[in-house]
Amino acid sequence: MNPTPAIPGSQRPRLLIVDGHAFAYRSFHAITSLNAPDGAPTNALFGFIKAIARMRETVQPEFVAVVWDGGLAEERLAALPGYKAQRPPMPKDLEVQLDSINAWLDAVGLAWFCRNGVEADDWIAVLARRAAGQGTEVVIASSDKDFMQLVSPQIGLLNPNDKSTRALIPNRPLTPSLSHPMGEGDRRPMGEGKRGPGADSLSLRKGEGRGEGTLWREEQVRQKTGVGPEQIVDWLSLIGDNVDNIPGVPGVGPKTATGLLNQFGSVEALYRRLAEVKSERLRGALQAAESDVRRNQSLIRLRDDLPLEFDLEKLRPRQGEPDRLKELYGRWGFKGMLARLEGAPPKQGELL
Repeated sequence: MNPTPAIPGSQRPRLLIVDGHAFAYRSFHAITSLNAPDGAPTNALFGFIKAIARMRETVQPEFVAVVWDGGLAEERLAALPGYKAQRPPMPKDLEVQLDSINAWLDAVGLAWFCRNGVEADDWIAVLARRAAGQGTEVVIASSDKDFMQLVSPQIGLLNPNDKSTRALIPNRPLTPSLSHPMGEGDRRPMGEGKRGPGADSLSLRKGEGRGEGTLWREEQVRQKTGVGPEQIVDWLSLIGDNVDNIPGVPGVGPKTATGLLNQFGSVEALYRRLAEVKSERLRGALQAAESDVRRNQSLIRLRDDLPLEFDLEKLRPRQGEPDRLKELYGRWGFKGMLARLEGAPPKQGELL
């Protein structure tokens, strides 16, 4: 049985999936210095809480999941020993904040996931496609380009790095949030939105301070890459991925890869009809790198077939624990959040 949408006017329930490490890193670098009364760093923690609050207000999800990396997949390392090998270790001041972030998620009643040997990208693919298969609209919050392959009419990508256009989340009017952003347990609305009943989209303009990026649909993926979501694995396999230390075809950049896929449709068709590539240099490079390209496909394609537990109802936010939140906010020195939780407006200059 499909759950009943919790927000009036929505056609389908919505799941927000957050790439945990991406937003922890983003918050860590966005806030240069912030410490608890005992001196412990809290900049990533504070920024993460604020980001989750903004996204929940913007997306208005009935279900929320935060997913963390559990290490590198063995099959990817076996295929390419240098996979992600160039990445520096996590800064110690960020690493020590992850337990606090998860403690906050537990206290506000939000589900989070991490399993050794399971990459967050794969787990997110499992959650997104299984939820979409049950008729749920999915919003993935991440700037990772690998997720472009998941974009579909049911799955959007909320890209926090894209501030150039207004963020559109279709099929739902902007309504009051179902819960207070800093104290989920008291369940009070945050205030009326700017768009009234009957609006066919939620629209956020750059500079309003309420959005967390732009929602990418198929149109945005095509504008960015020149190919559709179903071609992203092949596109990345040709150009490579410096972030993940995956080498592409020498001399093949985004523009060339787009042209090849627009002409041939897929990597499979490209190699079947390789003789039709007019440039001798390009044809030779593609032929020499064929095994690398096919390896890249297996590295880049997200695994949505992993035997991971999926129960959409377990992603519905639980009742928060106000007493636990008060304890945590006090320990971390988040006086503004503590005041809001207790029903008092924060004093000027306090952390909001």
